Amino acid sequence: MNSEFFPKRPEAKPTIYAYELPGVSTHEGLLKVGYTTRTSLDRIREQTGTVNVDTRIVFDEPSVREDGSVFTDHEVHQYLKARGIKNTDKEWFRCNVEDVRAAVLAVRNRELNVENRDLEFDMRPEQADAVQKTSAYFSKELKEHSEKAPHFLWNAKMRFGKTFTSYQLARKMGWKKILVLTFKPAVENAWEEDLVRHKDFEGWQFVSRKTADGMSVIDGNKPVVCFGSFQDYLGKNSAGGIKAKNKWVHETDWDCVIFDEYHFGAWREGAKSLFGADEREEGEVEAEYKGDGEEYFSEDEMPINTRAYLYLSGTPFKAIASGEFIEDQIFNWTYGDEQREKENWKESDGPNPYASLPRMVMMTYKLPDEIAEVATGGQFDEFDLNTFFSAEGEGDEAKFIYEDEVQKWLDLIRGAGQMTTIENLKLNKQKPPLPFLEGKLLNLMNHTFWFLPRVSSCYAMRNLLAKRVNVFYHDYEVIVAAGKSTAGGALALEPVLDAMDNPLESKTITLSCGKLTTGVSVKPWTGIFMLRSTSSPETYFQAAFRVQTPWEIKNPDSKSPNKTEIIKQECYVFDFALNRALRQIVDYSDGLSVGDTRPEKQIEEFIHFLPVLAYDGSSMKQIDAAGVLDIAMSGTTATLLARRWESALLVNVDNTTLQRLMDSEDAMNALMSIEGFRSLNQDIETIINKTDKVKKAKAEANERELTKKEKQELSDDEKEYKNTRKKIQEKLIKFATRIPVFMYLTDYREETLKDVITQLEPGLFRKVTGLTIRDFELLVSLGVFNDALMNDAVYKFRRYEDPSLEYAGINTHTGEKIGLFSTVIDKDDYSNHVSEPGVIYNESQERAY
Repeated sequence: MNSEFFPKRPEAKPTIYAYELPGVSTHEGLLKVGYTTRTSLDRIREQTGTVNVDTRIVFDEPSVREDGSVFTDHEVHQYLKARGIKNTDKEWFRCNVEDVRAAVLAVRNRELNVENRDLEFDMRPEQADAVQKTSAYFSKELKEHSEKAPHFLWNAKMRFGKTFTSYQLARKMGWKKILVLTFKPAVENAWEEDLVRHKDFEGWQFVSRKTADGMSVIDGNKPVVCFGSFQDYLGKNSAGGIKAKNKWVHETDWDCVIFDEYHFGAWREGAKSLFGADEREEGEVEAEYKGDGEEYFSEDEMPINTRAYLYLSGTPFKAIASGEFIEDQIFNWTYGDEQREKENWKESDGPNPYASLPRMVMMTYKLPDEIAEVATGGQFDEFDLNTFFSAEGEGDEAKFIYEDEVQKWLDLIRGAGQMTTIENLKLNKQKPPLPFLEGKLLNLMNHTFWFLPRVSSCYAMRNLLAKRVNVFYHDYEVIVAAGKSTAGGALALEPVLDAMDNPLESKTITLSCGKLTTGVSVKPWTGIFMLRSTSSPETYFQAAFRVQTPWEIKNPDSKSPNKTEIIKQECYVFDFALNRALRQIVDYSDGLSVGDTRPEKQIEEFIHFLPVLAYDGSSMKQIDAAGVLDIAMSGTTATLLARRWESALLVNVDNTTLQRLMDSEDAMNALMSIEGFRSLNQDIETIINKTDKVKKAKAEANERELTKKEKQELSDDEKEYKNTRKKIQEKLIKFATRIPVFMYLTDYREETLKDVITQLEPGLFRKVTGLTIRDFELLVSLGVFNDALMNDAVYKFRRYEDPSLEYAGINTHTGEKIGLFSTVIDKDDYSNHVSEPGVIYNESQERAY
């Protein structure tokens, strides 16, 4: 296996030391306080050189915090000076060892005065681009359409620096009052730290529940950032209105409302049930992502006044797919963008700002049949991780249902047990790299995160690891970050960091099934084990990107204070359900694409920076884009692909789209001529009018207590417009479900499906749907149907169908184009790497079947 995937970790060990010169009168009562990444003795000998003088080391401790960050003697010197301790010469201080120990402890715990702003870095190029594009759009919209607050989406992966960049946008726009709303309060520390530590935001104020309630402590002459959760600031009182303690938030005229972690879909009813529900958060973490499109967040319903909205998410699949934001309203910064800049950076432009961002490597393994057979079956007749790691009982009594098989899995990942011994003998030097097998990979796995199905699974794993048979794992401190006994939000991270102590020396395994999978940064985590089945790419990659947090140390040679050494050059995603893992890559690379790039090209670009290594039971090879698609779609049937046309994402029935529809007389007449749509005009008016009425009633509920009758009317109105919207949605989906008929009936593969419908089979289309071609095209132009998703559905269906057509010799059309729904692409682009279905090529083009 190519060693480039497992780089050797640097040997540096950051240390703060102090020594004295006994018998030297000029240095009596003085201590030299320094920093080194070697042994303190080596560094002191280097300093004293050939001078014949005695030295006595009085202090020597690691300068690595629990979270993996490194501090140097500069910060310790700063603290000593702030405490009034005299600095006689360079690094010499008139103090005792207790003073040094207290200073190191204070710096390690970040107890420095927060008014000493110590950050002064500039924006990276992509951050500056985001600020420029967003500010230009906001300025234009506020000038031309001042009656409606504009909105903008940052599709930006973790480590983009959303907090710092958002504040820079606020500076450029001249905003003074910013409200940050999040579904994950754990991110509060990140929002606060950038504001109180960076020199660009001198004088800005940060307010949250932990600092103050209300505006009483806020200086109205200085910019203010108010941070809060959706649950709190948008939580309802008994009448469905705003809580009294948050009244000031709703009475303030904000310059901008920032929605952080927007991918959680906190506006939808299904997600609101997650608030405060630990077991739902832990065991059904996907619930907040899966929204079926029945609920739509409308800015018109927002009970908070603002001049602009900024949405932030690393995985905004739903927002992009639904057409909620047009291309002009989106700034994209993906993992591929980041790694491309890192790879292409020119040394002549200065230090590479992306150098510390590790490359991700996905390693997938096919488990032996004797392990996997207990959990094989389901929709694709494939290995199911949720079944395999299912458990019963609580706490110390928790136990895996298939404990013997899970034990064999624990043996497998460290290369132990009879099964792996036989395989290793057969493979000899070609045996695959296993996470905890002696070798280069093991040395990188000091701290890992294991993502399990449920709380009971986490405790069952802890209990199993503690058994005598698993003495190998006893070197690792196991932390369970799951269940009601574990604190929520940022507090859940404290036991993890405490266990790491000095992360360069310690070893930990963190077990979770929901907590710590978003909004946290843990530098020492190098690998994540995906031990749960999930169909949600949001869930999958939000968790996976936890291990991509950079980890570096300052002044690695003790002589270069401006130099850093990267500890974590690569990070790893381990998956034991190959097909599922590759489907996540397909969905991720496809779902975050705004342009019309073909799916295979998107995947090719993505895995260039996230290589996929697959062990099929005989060898481990790197897979290319065509192989990813082939494996990801294996087990998929034409029926399942056709069901993609039943998705609510294919139609848009939000208020904005419905208003466009109602404004088009031709479109309304066309739909109202069909049975079932006779009352469409009335239905749309009901939705829009009831929405306004509900918004007004909720606003009144903040001012006074509603009567019982008014509360009932509010509830009825809200229920009525939601039910009406759902009915319209269901009727429109019926049109989309007719489209697969044409995929089955036609072999015009070089034509777009829209052309087949509108030109080649117009009579059949009218008979099947009741719409004329002109009516259908009008509805597409109004955004009622999402043709981008239709293109994707057609592509995947035809790619599935191609091998069987080739095999049967039905490739009757030899044109140079392949038609999707509304787009035609080159035959070469479509068929590149797919000329031999089922054959996978690795990086060296060695065939593997």
